[in-house]
Amino acid sequence: MALRINDTIPDLTVETDQGTFSLHEWIGDSWAILFSHPKDFTPVCTTEFGAVAQLADEWDKRGTKVIGVSVDSADDHKRWKGDIEKVAGTPAQFPIIADDGLEVAKAFDMLPAEAHLPDGRTPADSATVRSVFIIGPDKQLKLSMTYPMTVGRNFAEVLRALDGLQTSAKGVATPANWNVGDDVIIPATVSDEDAKAKFGEFETVLPYLRKAKLPD
Repeated sequence: MALRINDTIPDLTVETDQGTFSLHEWIGDSWAILFSHPKDFTPVCTTEFGAVAQLADEWDKRGTKVIGVSVDSADDHKRWKGDIEKVAGTPAQFPIIADDGLEVAKAFDMLPAEAHLPDGRTPADSATVRSVFIIGPDKQLKLSMTYPMTVGRNFAEVLRALDGLQTSAKGVATPANWNVGDDVIIPATVSDEDAKAKFGEFETVLPYLRKAKLPD
C-alpha cells in the first residue's frame, strides 16, 4: 500500500556510504528529507545531489537532515560522491542509502513488489525511483513529490515546501506561492475573536479566507 500523508514511515535498517543505521534512529527529533534516484553516475541525478550539497547551511538552519537513496552499492556511492562534489563545488556530507535490493524503493512504494534489477540494467529499470519525501520529527510523512528522469528537481521548491510545513505546524496554513515573511492563512476553525487575540489585525478577503502576519 502506498504511503499517505501522516503515515509513519517504515523503520528500515539501511546501509549507507556512512554506515548502517535505522531510519527512525537517524531522524531522531529532526525533520528529514529523503530523496531517491534510479542509478549512480547519471547526469540529472548528479546535478541534484550537488544542489542538495550546496544547501547544507539551509537544511541546518531548519533543523533538517537529508539522506539520498540510490539503487546501487555503498562503494559506488563513495566513488560517485567525487563527481557530485566536483559539480557542486562543495562536500556532499549527507549519507546515501545503498538500495541495491530495492527494499527502500518498495517500502516507500516507488516500485512494484515484483520489481528487480536485471543484469546490465539501465536507469529505465528503476525510473520511478525519483521521489522526494519530507518527514516530520514524529516520523510521519508530511509531503511527497515524484519527478520523471528527464526533469531535474527544484530544490528551492523543496526548501520552500519545508518552510511551509514547519510554519503550518504552528496552527496556520499557507497560500499559493507563499514564502517566509508572507501573510499566512487563518484556519476556518478559528473564530474571528480568537483570530484577533492570536494574530491581532487580519484581513478578511472572503468569509472563508482570512490572512494575517505570523506572530513572532
